[in-house]
Amino acid sequence: MFRSHVRPYGTVRELRPDVVVMDIRMPGMDGIEATRMITSNAPAPRVLMLTTFDDDNNVYAALRAGASGFLVKDMALDDILTATRVVAAGEALIAPSVTRRLIEEFANRPAAAAPPQRLDGITEREHEVLTLVGRGLSNSEIAAELFIGHATAKTHVARLLTKLHARDRVQLVIIAYGAGLVSPSP
Repeated sequence: MFRSHVRPYGTVRELRPDVVVMDIRMPGMDGIEATRMITSNAPAPRVLMLTTFDDDNNVYAALRAGASGFLVKDMALDDILTATRVVAAGEALIAPSVTRRLIEEFANRPAAAAPPQRLDGITEREHEVLTLVGRGLSNSEIAAELFIGHATAKTHVARLLTKLHARDRVQLVIIAYGAGLVSPSP
């Protein structure tokens, strides 16, 4: 964690870590603002928010600020270490208890009246892959579903990240929902 007298962005720029484990409540600067600063310039490390405060406002604020993961401190140490590895590998991860709440809240929201987001510049296959990412499938599951190799699925996901200017799979899921490719099940 960063100390109040240390500027998080400067420390991250100097040390260039792959993953920053961030607490929401810190002296001097809160973890949300520190995450926003850290993820604002490329190349940015992944940020894994680890906190005792798992209320929905903190979760949304952390994800909007660029966090790739959100965990609560009462999780087992092995689970936290595994989550850190998952985030370092470019995936996104949210604590299961938080995920259930987010899905329930999202599913209970009225459908947006806005037109679906356009997806210019992606191929038909990438469109299929984005739909499956939006449904929450892993690269292995996408490969099985589309009868392609795991490496090919991974390449399609990487191209989608680049073409759609998405930071991670969480953003791809948001884009898939925004484009109307997937919708919450009742």
